[in-house]
Amino acid sequence: MYTGNHPTSVNYWFEGSCIQTHTFSLEIVLTSDTLPANMVCMKTKAFSYLRVSGKSQVDGDGFVRQAETIKRYAQKNRIEVVQQFREEGVSGTKEAFDRPGLTDLFVALRANGVRTVLVEMSSRVARDLMVGEIILAEFRKLGVKVIAADSGVDLTAGNDDPTSVLIRQILGAVSEFEKSILVQKLRASRLRIRRAGGRCEGKKPYGHTPEEQKTVDVILSLRKDGKSYVAIAEQLNAGGIKSRSGKQWHPTQIQRIIQRAKAK
Repeated sequence: MYTGNHPTSVNYWFEGSCIQTHTFSLEIVLTSDTLPANMVCMKTKAFSYLRVSGKSQVDGDGFVRQAETIKRYAQKNRIEVVQQFREEGVSGTKEAFDRPGLTDLFVALRANGVRTVLVEMSSRVARDLMVGEIILAEFRKLGVKVIAADSGVDLTAGNDDPTSVLIRQILGAVSEFEKSILVQKLRASRLRIRRAGGRCEGKKPYGHTPEEQKTVDVILSLRKDGKSYVAIAEQLNAGGIKSRSGKQWHPTQIQRIIQRAKAK
């Protein structure tokens, strides 16, 4: 809706002379019902950028949550998201050229007139403050505005806007601090598990699943019968029993499985 007051004057004339001037204010109100159709339908076109840092998060609710936040902001501010760019399992500490999705976004921005990018929050651009500043500087060079949908903050505000720059840097610093705290917590957790004799990272040892445990039992049984590592591997291969990778068994694999079973 547009509302505006416009001063208007009316002159009264008699026999070629202006005898009186009356000035009044004319208020004009334009709504979606009175605006021309081409003006009502105009929206700002934008791209959206979504990112999750861990491979395990790709199938989680991270992308859904980010997309919903961006959608709500876009609808509220008459923005049309014409293309979505996703970063699957890429850390926020990596620069732009280490991110396939972000690289594709820059290519698309250079190829058309879209000059607005929506992200859920500042940390989706980068958690590392320095990396974030480098990436946002590239957006500024292209004249592209990057907006955090959760707060409406323009992350690419120029140096002529000290308040916006300060907000952007504070948000980046907070994200970097949160990342550091998370890393510390994970390290402390892994250290506690290792001290307790547990295992907390890497691939699970062979025998983790019921199907693999059946194969382990066969291996241990053959070893108990006096079979060598080579003979056991040959018997498994001849019987069509594949290793976890789907390849044939090797004697060193058999040796590791037997040694691990004895250590339990």
